[in-house]
Amino acid sequence: MANGKSLPEVPTLMFEFIGTEAYALEQTLLVQKIAAEHHGSDFIFVEEPNAKEELWKIRKEALWAGFAMKPDHEAMITDVCVPLSRLAECISVSKQLLDASPLTCLVIAHAGDGNFHTIILFDPSQEEERREAERLNHFMVHTALSMEGTCTGEHGVGTGKMKQVLWCVHWQYLEKELGMESLKTMKRIKAALDPNNIMNPGKLIPPHVCI
Repeated sequence: MANGKSLPEVPTLMFEFIGTEAYALEQTLLVQKIAAEHHGSDFIFVEEPNAKEELWKIRKEALWAGFAMKPDHEAMITDVCVPLSRLAECISVSKQLLDASPLTCLVIAHAGDGNFHTIILFDPSQEEERREAERLNHFMVHTALSMEGTCTGEHGVGTGKMKQVLWCVHWQYLEKELGMESLKTMKRIKAALDPNNIMNPGKLIPPHVCI
């Protein structure tokens, strides 16, 4: 891996237990039991701050590990969220499509809140690769919406999406998710709080939403 660690290329789930020492131990043993019952392997439990930081580096450096695999590529990062009860299903359906794609795709989930990201690596000089990345993102958004989820669970809609040429597309997704009347209500609230339009002008509500 990019951070020098050598781990098996298998799905990995990380937990952090916060509470008293007795509570953390109780929850750790419970999760270990559940993992064993479902054929999980290599259960690792650490308590020391430095050891915990080393484990979390694996998650925090996932994007840079992807760039280490494809140093000349860009990343399109998806950001859908579904009810927790549908997360495994949504990831499974998405993973089937991602595995069939010629692009390199990494899946990173915030398993506790139903949010997951896909890092889709593509060559910016190849237009067909960009279109393929957009196709994958489009599929995952509509899959999430069909499961009563949201098109953007964490990163929002703004300049980052605009740089990906996905800003208008995400607003179309948001309109599909919430409806035009909800967007108009958002714009009215924005106008009431910011009548001079000096707070993030042009970044929150698209121009075609008229009140």
